[in-house]
Amino acid sequence: MRIIIFSWEYPPRIVGKLAEYVKFLSTHLAKNHVDVHVVTFDNAISEERASGVHTVRVTNPVKAHPGVLTWVLTLNQEVERAAANIYYNSQKQVDLIDVFDWHFIPAAVTLSKALDIPFVYSVESLEDQRSPNANSSYNLAIKSIEWLGFFEAKKISVKTQWMKDEIVNIYKVPPEKIHVIPENSASHIRETLKLFRSLAEVQKD
Repeated sequence: MRIIIFSWEYPPRIVGKLAEYVKFLSTHLAKNHVDVHVVTFDNAISEERASGVHTVRVTNPVKAHPGVLTWVLTLNQEVERAAANIYYNSQKQVDLIDVFDWHFIPAAVTLSKALDIPFVYSVESLEDQRSPNANSSYNLAIKSIEWLGFFEAKKISVKTQWMKDEIVNIYKVPPEKIHVIPENSASHIRETLKLFRSLAEVQKD
């Protein structure tokens, strides 16, 4: 199985807890014989392979931004390019994309439509939780990207029942589409693999 993970942070660039979690997930997937590619942001373009994980770092070609929204949307074209290169260099054998939070949802949707690659939306937080002004026009734009991810993703992965309930209540997502995989459980990697393989098998059919 070959997967691509999208994450806006990844070591050595650490902004919060997501970077270390994605590193943990990707290295453990590689130990379970998954061909893992991580596409992430950095201040310089680079590629490396370590602990069985192929990491591609892209930078934003647009340097000046009025806010995070334009930064994210202009960066997505580079994420798409890097993922497409992985796809074609592997003879079009990519089983799925796992995209963390809203930042690279546009790239995941584009690749899903253009190359027929399903994606999992792995949710760490929601705009309603991050911002006290979640109903302002700026924040509603981010929420619309979150909604697009929930609508277009084949499956949604969360770490707690509380987060699942929040997604159902705010975005009216069918509960059966959301999979709760507790982060600290002994079965965490096993359940993640089970979710990924279920999509990969459907894709091959």
